[in-house]
Amino acid sequence: MSEESVFKGKIKELYGLLCEKEWNPYVTGVIVAFFSVMIMAWWRPWGAVGAIRNWGDWIMYGVASVFGSDTGILAFYDEAPGSIFINSGSVIGLGFVGGAFISACLGKQFALRFPPYRELVKAVIAGLLMGVGSALAGGCNVGGFYNAIGNLGANGFAMMFGLIFGVILGLKLLYVEMEHISWGDGGSKTISVPTKVGYGLGAAILLLIVWASYNYAGNEDSDYIASLGGIILIATCLGYTMQRGRWCMVQGFREPHMTGDCTLAKSVMLSIAIVAIGAAVLKYAVPVRAEGEAVLNSMYYVRGTFGWGGLAGGFLFGLGAMFAGGCGSGTLWRVGEGQVKLMLVVPFFAISNSIMTAWFKDNDFEADGVLGSYVYLPDVFGYGPTLLIIGAVMMLWYVVVTWNEETNKLIVPM
Repeated sequence: MSEESVFKGKIKELYGLLCEKEWNPYVTGVIVAFFSVMIMAWWRPWGAVGAIRNWGDWIMYGVASVFGSDTGILAFYDEAPGSIFINSGSVIGLGFVGGAFISACLGKQFALRFPPYRELVKAVIAGLLMGVGSALAGGCNVGGFYNAIGNLGANGFAMMFGLIFGVILGLKLLYVEMEHISWGDGGSKTISVPTKVGYGLGAAILLLIVWASYNYAGNEDSDYIASLGGIILIATCLGYTMQRGRWCMVQGFREPHMTGDCTLAKSVMLSIAIVAIGAAVLKYAVPVRAEGEAVLNSMYYVRGTFGWGGLAGGFLFGLGAMFAGGCGSGTLWRVGEGQVKLMLVVPFFAISNSIMTAWFKDNDFEADGVLGSYVYLPDVFGYGPTLLIIGAVMMLWYVVVTWNEETNKLIVPM
């Protein structure tokens, strides 16, 4: 075999590793944590519901423009929300979906997948539950749980416990559905995209994101807009990574109770631990940075939902995620790979979260402590003990799921 053919073989091998093979869940969790800390250091933590809510705000603003914003919930939408291309949450969402789309296209996995009719009904219910739940908890599985704990907020633990019970109930209801409901089994189909077309589409979106990043970064009038250049690139990397590893946090809660497998649960807890360490380093340095410089807000994702809001929100969100077949971030990367069911989840998720969030803000529910308390753990315990507490909870979670993997004591029976 010639040296040239060996070289070409190595290029194909590398392409297969980076773009075609499913990534190891532990490697994926570490990479997700790396980019989570990177985007935090760049400007702010990432999330999924910020984008979805911005899109919901625009939908409701459009409805208010047609029917008038004088009465009822439409009164919340008398002014246009921030542009989807300027709002940082939306830019993160667009980059995230774009990254997942690139991964799916380059990995020959993109296709429009239409589910059975019953799944479309479940998508509507799922979107509503996830929207309400994420409003109560102050975020979806990313902002309300993963990045909340990672950013040293006690509210993340409240949502975590709510998620567990919501997922368990959702699993039981899915078993009931499988046994007793047969309506709507038909209608599923898949529209595949030719491989070369997929490659072309993936390359086109990649170039579009690079172009957008370049244009954001070149803005000399606003440091905020210029910062979006890095935001969209890192978000694209997150979307690519999570689609490539098929990394969905709700599976970390579902699989221990469904199959006993705890692989993804261990990956999630490892990822959270890394983010928490990164956040502690970044946030500890906030007071000693030079005055006048942009600094990371130590209260990012520390929400006033450490209480019933976080628990109830996590419960409703976990239940909805089970009906949807994906969490907040999992919904977005599945949209990027062509899952039509999740495309239907997004607008109902967006509208319900937009309305609930607007109502909460109008009544100052979170600020007045109606949903729970603001608890930034380092303010209570200090940075070192906070990391020990987070580490202890993650280790306890590890012991429980690995014990269950061998004993099956927590499996939900069919």
